[in-house]
Parts: sequence; structure tokens; C-alpha cells
Amino acid sequence: MRKRKEQAFNEIVRRVRKECFGKGPERIHTMFVENIAISVLHGNLTPTEKFISQTPEGAEIVRAARTNMIQTLYSQHVPDGMEELIGSKMLYLFSDFKVEEDMGVSVFIFEKPIDPFYSENDP
Repeated sequence: MRKRKEQAFNEIVRRVRKECFGKGPERIHTMFVENIAISVLHGNLTPTEKFISQTPEGAEIVRAARTNMIQTLYSQHVPDGMEELIGSKMLYLFSDFKVEEDMGVSVFIFEKPIDPFYSENDP
């Protein structure tokens, strides 16, 4: 049976978020569509972010900080192993965060279509 790549992709995303924010998402669901990976992340907020986001102004600060940090991080360096796993260069990342639901969405656009399964030559 051929193994799907989503779990390995999710682990890369989780590792990056944990290194960046001190806490990784509790759940990640990723879908591959042509040359796009769409990741929905749940359970992201740290206790400090939850406290700050109790006001509308605080929630906007948390949303903007998370969104900007992720976009800046990925623009400076594609996470180790991501392009190798996908077999293609990452071109763009679009990301946003809904504080009230503690949910984020990241859309990764790669140069070539993504094969969702490992081939026989992959590790």
C-alpha cells in the first residue's frame, strides 16, 4: 500500500510553528490539489495569546503577529525538508488566522503538481 505524504508535511508545518511560537498546532489537516498544499491548523494559541486576545484590539494584534511572522519566516527560508518531500520548489505562501476559533489556514503554492503518495524511490 502506498503511503500518503500529508502526515510528513503536517509534521514539518507543526515543527516550524512550534519553533516560531513555542507551541505547535494540536491538529493539522492538509490537502494537496494540483500544485497547492492547503493546511488547516487548529489549537494554535499559547496561553499568553489567549489572554491578549480577550479584547478586539488584542485579537487583531495576535492575528496580525501570527500572520506576519509566518509569512516572513517562510519568505526568508523554506522549512528544511519541505521541498524535498513535495519534490518541487515552493513559490508562495498565503496565510491567515482566525483568533476567535483558534484556527489558521496556510496555502502553499509549489512549482510543480504534488504527488500525494511516496514513490518507490522516496525514503
